[in-house]
This record gives sequence, C-alpha cells and structure tokens, in this order.
Amino acid sequence: MEDIQAVIERFDNLLLLEAHNELRELINDMNISDVGELLNEDSKHTMLFFEHLDLQRAIAVFRILDVSIQEDLIKSLPTHKLIQILNELPPDDRTSLFSEMPSHAVKEIIKQLNPEERKVTLSLLGYPEESVGRLMTPDYIDVEPDWTVEQVLTYIRDYGKSSETIDVIYVTDKNGKLIDDIRIRDFLLVDPKTTKVEDLIDGRYISLNVNDDQKETVNVFQMNNRVALPVVDEHHVLLGIVTIDDVLWVAEEEYTEDIQMIGGTEALNEPYLEIPLLKLIQKRVGWLIILFIGEMLTATAMAYFEDEISRAVVLALFVPLIISSGGNTGSQASTLIIQAMALGEVSIEDWWRVMKRELQSGIILGSVLGLIGFGRVVFWNMMFHSYGPHTLYIGFTVGFSLLGVVLWGTLSGSMLPMLLKRLGFDPAVSSAPFVATMVDVTGLLIYFSCALLFLKGSLL
Repeated sequence: MEDIQAVIERFDNLLLLEAHNELRELINDMNISDVGELLNEDSKHTMLFFEHLDLQRAIAVFRILDVSIQEDLIKSLPTHKLIQILNELPPDDRTSLFSEMPSHAVKEIIKQLNPEERKVTLSLLGYPEESVGRLMTPDYIDVEPDWTVEQVLTYIRDYGKSSETIDVIYVTDKNGKLIDDIRIRDFLLVDPKTTKVEDLIDGRYISLNVNDDQKETVNVFQMNNRVALPVVDEHHVLLGIVTIDDVLWVAEEEYTEDIQMIGGTEALNEPYLEIPLLKLIQKRVGWLIILFIGEMLTATAMAYFEDEISRAVVLALFVPLIISSGGNTGSQASTLIIQAMALGEVSIEDWWRVMKRELQSGIILGSVLGLIGFGRVVFWNMMFHSYGPHTLYIGFTVGFSLLGVVLWGTLSGSMLPMLLKRLGFDPAVSSAPFVATMVDVTGLLIYFSCALLFLKGSLL
C-alpha cells in the first residue's frame, strides 16, 4: 500500500473537485486490510471513506476495525445503512461488538435488526461473557449421514454462501446431535454418486462446550491444527462453530492483558491513547498502592535491624544490592512460568518438577552472584581498605546472602503463579513488581540473618 498520507491527500484533492466516482473507485480498489488501516489511522476522514465503500466491502472493512472506530461509525452512519451492515455482519462479530458497547445502545440497535438476526443475537448474548458461546456463529453447513456426497455438494452450492466456512462439514442426526466433522476435501476425492456421508465418518472429531472458557480454545486450536471447531451443549446438540479468526482475537486480547498485568497494572481493555486519563489512573493506582504498602514492610524490616545497622553501618551499603538481586531473580522466574503456563508447556500438576528445576537454578545462579559479591568486597578492600580486618566476614555475609536471596527469589517467583492458578486466580496477577516487592522484604530478613551469623562477636 502506498503511504497513508499520500492516499489522504489524493482523497482530499478528489473531494475538492467533487469527483465522487473517482473517490469511490479509489477506495474500492484498495485491499480490505489497507482500507481498515486507513480508517484506523485517520479518524477525520473515517465517515467519508466508509460512505464511498460498496456494501460488501463496507461489511468486510467494518469487521476488522478497532472497536472504538466501530462505535464512532455506529453513532454517525445513517440508521438504514447501519442496520443493513449489522444485519449482514457475521453473528459472532456482531456479538463481539455488542459486548463492548453500553447496554442501552445495544438494546436500541437489536430492536432494529431483522427478526432472524435479532433472535440469533439475543441467543449469543445470553451466554456468559467469557464463554465459547459468545464466540460461535450459527452459520455452518450440517448434513445427515444417509445423504450421498452428491446431495452434500448440491446442498453446499445452495447454502454455502451464507456459511462462515465450508472447509469443514458437520454431520448431525435427526435430533441435531453432532456425529462427526468432515473436511471438504474428503467429499471432493470420492465418487459423489455412490459414496454416502456415513462412509466417510471416522468419529475422530473434537468439539467445544458452549460454556467453556474462551481462553481454553486457543490451546485446543493450536494442538489440533484446526480452522474451525463445532460447539455443542450438554446434550451434544450442535449449536454453532468457532473459527480460527475469532480465536486469534482472543489470543491477542489475552496476551495483551497478561503483559499489562505482569507490568503491575489492571488490563486496560481499550487502546492506550483512547482510554480516558482518569480511567487509566484508576487502572494503575490500585496496584501501586498495594505495592507501596508492601514496600512499607521493607522499612519495617530495616527498623527491626536498626541496632545492627547502627553498629555496622557498612551493612546498609549492600541493602540495595541484595534486595534488587532477589527481586530481579523472582521477576525472571515468574515471567518464565507465567509464559510457560499460557502456552500450555507447564500445568499445576508439574509444580514439583518446576520446583526441583528452580531449586537447582537458584543454587547455581545464587552461587554465581554470591561469588561476584564476595569478590567485590575483597577487591574493594584491597584497593581502598574500606572494610578493615572484617573484610572476609563481610564478604561471606554478602556472598551467602545473595545465594539465599536468589534461591528464595527463584522459588517464590516460580511457585506463586502456580499457587494463584490453583486458587482460581489469573497467574499473571503475580506480576513481576508484586514478586519483587515480596522478595525485597524477605531478602532483608535473609541478609540480616546472615549478618548476625557471620558478624556476631566482631562488628555485631
């Protein structure tokens, strides 16, 4: 695509000349994705661009726009054109849009949909917000096992245009219960007159329950290499299908939410530049207060060891070194485990294997940092005579403290996400800042305990 600014300039020039045919030709000759990018980037011309699109292209573009742009168009488009687009919009995309809109606006729009689409929309909106039912579309092709392949192909030609996909054909009995799913290629590679659907059934299919969590669908699609999966109820009646494009949107939203939560904030659920400032502050301030209160415990721990610090001021010099090493290690471990759990590489049942692995990692990493810390104390004393006759004791204190703090950081950072998962919370809640704060406090306890062990009778 040529530069967006260049397209806008051409559009403006044609607009000044009132060359509406050329305007229409310009916008309709562009790729759908390019038009979507143009509308997302240039809000000033959104309505003008959209009004010059043919209906089917307008529907295709509307599907890929940011929710905020979709809402702006809903407010601005003439009612007849808006309803025309929403009636033609795939049910799953329409449901996704309505889920993001205020309920009073949704009610008014639903009233104006045609009866069939209104019924479908109300049905999908009736499922829990994060369930597979909100993702599915009722537009699919289903056939019966006693049909011939020739009948199936005729049926696809007659009704396939309104289906979300014809890559997979679903086999149901007379009560609507799912029997199997068959790829379209299997119908094309056999004799259509003599082969029946039941001859192609192998029973190796995978289905989703309508009340399943949307997050779980990502792993199911990934592990089974599917472009679409059937959705059934508790009685195994086929209700709809979920396609890979919808699952990719879920995966992107989940990834975005996890990244934001790992950074120590609530999920924004809106583009950063479009979320109101007060709402952005509200999303961030809660965690900041919690983390701040947590850090207060660090001051409490320091106060508890005030006498030791007053007798050996040198101990205070290494506090930032100790607690930052523990926090960094804990953040590393929690990020790795959260990502592994999100990808399905690690489950709660693997906690013992993870603990053993992190125990080994913590000992090795802690030993490396401990040796560096010990070497730093010894080298600094050789250069500047900073620690006097107690150099080795101080070095042992720093070295063993780093070993203990790093080991504790790896264990707590890896186990906390799994514990939260077991309790039913999102593992991403154990964000890096949260783990770092917890390790800061415990790190001080480890550090001053080591100081009492090595320096008692000398500096303490």
